[in-house]
Amino acid sequence: MTMSCGSNAELAHCIAVLNRSSYQKSYFSRPSICKPSNSPLPKKLSLLPMAAEEVGMKNTMKRSSLISNSKNGGLGGLTYKDAGVDIDAGSELVQRISKMAPGIGGFGGLFPLGDSYLVAGTDGVGTKLKLAFETGIHETIGIDLVAMSVNDIVTSGAKPLFFLDYFATSHLDVDLAEKVIKGIVDGCQQSNCALLGGETAEMPDFYAGGEYDLSGFAVGIVEKDSVIDGKNIVGGDVLIGLPSSGVHSNGFSLVRRVLAHSGLSLKDQLPGESITLGEALMAPTVIYVKQVLDIISKGGVKGIAHITGGGFTDNIPRVFPKGLGATIYKDSWEVPPVFQWIQEAGGIEDAEMRRTFNMGIGMVLVVSPETSVRILAEIRNSAYRIGEVVSGEGVTYH
Repeated sequence: MTMSCGSNAELAHCIAVLNRSSYQKSYFSRPSICKPSNSPLPKKLSLLPMAAEEVGMKNTMKRSSLISNSKNGGLGGLTYKDAGVDIDAGSELVQRISKMAPGIGGFGGLFPLGDSYLVAGTDGVGTKLKLAFETGIHETIGIDLVAMSVNDIVTSGAKPLFFLDYFATSHLDVDLAEKVIKGIVDGCQQSNCALLGGETAEMPDFYAGGEYDLSGFAVGIVEKDSVIDGKNIVGGDVLIGLPSSGVHSNGFSLVRRVLAHSGLSLKDQLPGESITLGEALMAPTVIYVKQVLDIISKGGVKGIAHITGGGFTDNIPRVFPKGLGATIYKDSWEVPPVFQWIQEAGGIEDAEMRRTFNMGIGMVLVVSPETSVRILAEIRNSAYRIGEVVSGEGVTYH
């Protein structure tokens, strides 16, 4: 990581760093706390946040007018595993890592600092990058990158402080890199955090020509007595869902498999919509930081789940105390057309959709019944009562 402007490789980063924004807030659910041994800031601090659990996870109205022209016959039901992504293997890896680094398993890692915790998270955007290469849409992929990390750390009630990025490519195209990093700047502005710096790596012959890879790292802060950790969640609490903009940044390996098998093009129009499939799929991930922190500031929020890899099925239970689960009301929000297309074109089972995609809900808040009434009254059409907390573990749908 360099902060000087001494090379072309760092030029785009220097431009981006000049556009710093003010500090904002972030959050965690079921946090992972890293305790220092002797000094408050040891030379080597190994935090293992939810990036490990996201390994392999990154990447319903009928729309027959498009599907009838596809080559979907005889496909059978596609699964994420068919597309090369094994969520169970990712979960197994987390279990193994937890034996070496006890405490991981939340959406971010907490490091004690006086009366507060620093909250850290890291992530990428998965194979959504492949669609960026195919569509030529590079201006918003940086927003996705910031969103994946800041949305994770805000689940603890933490306020994002700063963001770092890693941009790797075979041969640096400065114009393309600038487009990507402008998106990162935009994402930082949306979440009120500073783009502190980053690393640009040229790795000849490692990446295909014209392609690149991205990773991001966010750090936030929350007072110890304000951490949202889900410990006081009880049966009868309400699940409030905040709408997504579409697929966000998970499940794209399966999306691409569906596209390949259906014979459809990213330039085809999404049925009943005025945009193409490519435009719908490339819609940037919603950054929930400002909205969620405003809701938290008014009290009553007990737990928060960022709906990423693993969908509803795996993410919502992560914020619950042992012995509690969730019932989801299937018809309590409108599923965006892009998910309906994916399911129809791929012949994908409901359970597989719910474990792979966000299905139109990108963030879930667990609140008391009284708090739910206030939230739903204050942000009508921007929040839905999607379920409730029940006895027994797991997620059921009614």
